[in-house]
Amino acid sequence: QVHLVESGGDSVQAGGFLRVSCAASEYISPSRGYCMGWFRQAPGKEREEVAQIDLNGGKIYADAVKGRFTISQDNAKNIMYLQMNSLKPEDTAMYYCAAGVPPFYTSCSTSDFDVWGQGTQVTVSS
Repeated sequence: QVHLVESGGDSVQAGGFLRVSCAASEYISPSRGYCMGWFRQAPGKEREEVAQIDLNGGKIYADAVKGRFTISQDNAKNIMYLQMNSLKPEDTAMYYCAAGVPPFYTSCSTSDFDVWGQGTQVTVSS
């Protein structure tokens, strides 16, 4: 069973930047048939997908973070990153990394992600 552990969450001012990391217990990547993604959940709101790397290595972003967030993966270290720039108070949430194997397509739907980390808190103050 693959384990994912997030780190790097912090409290920052609006307009600032932060990078959160996700360390995997073993090598998982699109080349091995896995989608990799970041999700977030704010208090009182549903969990939402923020970004994903699909089986082709393509990067998919939610509209709310396009142009501000960048997802990347360091295969040598089994670590995935989410670089967050120009942070806004509405980015405040618990951030989770996830991995999954899509049954049909090259990208994962939310239900395809079946390995989750425990989360790291990001708080953006105005």
